[in-house]
Amino acid sequence: MTDRASVETAFQQVERAFGRVDAAVACAGILRDNLLFRMSEEDWDDVMDVHLRGAFLVARAAQGLMVPRRAGRIILLSSISALGLRGQANYAAAKAGIQGLARTLAIELGPFGITTNAVAPGYVDTAMTRAVAARQNLDWDALAEAWAKEVPLGRIARPRDISVVIAFLLSDDAAYVNGQTIYVAGGPRG
Repeated sequence: MTDRASVETAFQQVERAFGRVDAAVACAGILRDNLLFRMSEEDWDDVMDVHLRGAFLVARAAQGLMVPRRAGRIILLSSISALGLRGQANYAAAKAGIQGLARTLAIELGPFGITTNAVAPGYVDTAMTRAVAARQNLDWDALAEAWAKEVPLGRIARPRDISVVIAFLLSDDAAYVNGQTIYVAGGPRG
């Protein structure tokens, strides 16, 4: 996600294999959580590179193939952490930046028939979130239960909860949805 040549090569390979690129979803992430006074510049840079630079590189490579066809869908993964979360200054800033990037690309690419939106999940049962528990020597089930107490629906998300929203945004049914951030978090935090 952070290497321009790798991203561009991947899109060129898809275009060669399928004849066109209809959609791009920038969904890669790392965590380097820490309180600001403990956060290293390297941890800041690594998170910014993977999340924000990665989304930029994916969107730029995709639009280069979509603009001539005057059609396409770009989805960028943000997070509810974009609204701020203790110990995640780097992650929150990157995810907020993704929301701004999605809105800006919607303005720039909309005239070419390309929609750009962001999806902002809350707590999701993924390998990355399970690694948070392992790194902190916490029991996964106990951590998931604690997170679920913060969610109005009373549970954390399953990957499918997020993927169906992405699938909708990629569909023809979402042809007029552009520049939006859709929070998939089980309801607003109290």
